[in-house]
Amino acid sequence: MYTNKKFRILLLAFLMVGMFVGNLCAQDTEMMAEDDTTAIVEEEVIEVEETTQQVGGLEGFARKIVGSGLVDLFIKGGWVMYPMLILVIWALATSIWKIISLRYAKISVHDFLEKLLPLVKEKKFEEATELCAKTRGPVASVLHAGLLKIDQGTEEVEKAIEHAAILEMSFLEKGLIALATTINLAPMLGFLGTVVGMIQAFEAIAAAGEVEPTIVASGISVALITTASGLAVAIPIQLFNNFFVSVIDGLIIDMQTGSEKLTETLMEVK
Repeated sequence: MYTNKKFRILLLAFLMVGMFVGNLCAQDTEMMAEDDTTAIVEEEVIEVEETTQQVGGLEGFARKIVGSGLVDLFIKGGWVMYPMLILVIWALATSIWKIISLRYAKISVHDFLEKLLPLVKEKKFEEATELCAKTRGPVASVLHAGLLKIDQGTEEVEKAIEHAAILEMSFLEKGLIALATTINLAPMLGFLGTVVGMIQAFEAIAAAGEVEPTIVASGISVALITTASGLAVAIPIQLFNNFFVSVIDGLIIDMQTGSEKLTETLMEVK
């Protein structure tokens, strides 16, 4: 009886130890499986992060330069934002070039004529021509073209001045077409994006079968972003264009003033 009871106790102890060891093995197996799964997931995450870093390198650079908010808006705006970005780069490059060229073309006409006209009155035409050649800007170029014809009479001088003025005006107005194109196309691209966004919103409504703000929010967001972007591009470029036109008008008046003064002085000398 005792032996049978002792056997039962030993059997129960072995069963308990076996169950304990089995649980430990199961836990170790699960932990190893979890570790393997975690390692695989971590490797996949690292690969995804590396790929994202490689693909999004330019995007990351853009975020540092212009800010994350503008980059996010650009991405949300859809494909319409890419031709709009090309217009912005084109217009900004043209504006920078126009600022430099017009700054170079602007001179003090009053001071220039005070040096030039006395030479013309004294019939020092070679010195006057040399002064015009050394002076920058369209005013000096126009008067230089006229003085080169001084030996052919006043009429030839006026014709030379007129032809040179036409060429200088064409050069001064160069680049304004690019700005005008940007001013016209940017809002139109914005409106195109608005139409695309509304189409997406209505397609989402049709697919869902009901109207909910969350369904149409994405399409309406695209519509508003592109419209705002088109106006944001056109407004400052319009200001630049108006500024350039006013400066060019001032240079044209300076050319007219200089040519009239030179012609009157030549008439007095003759």
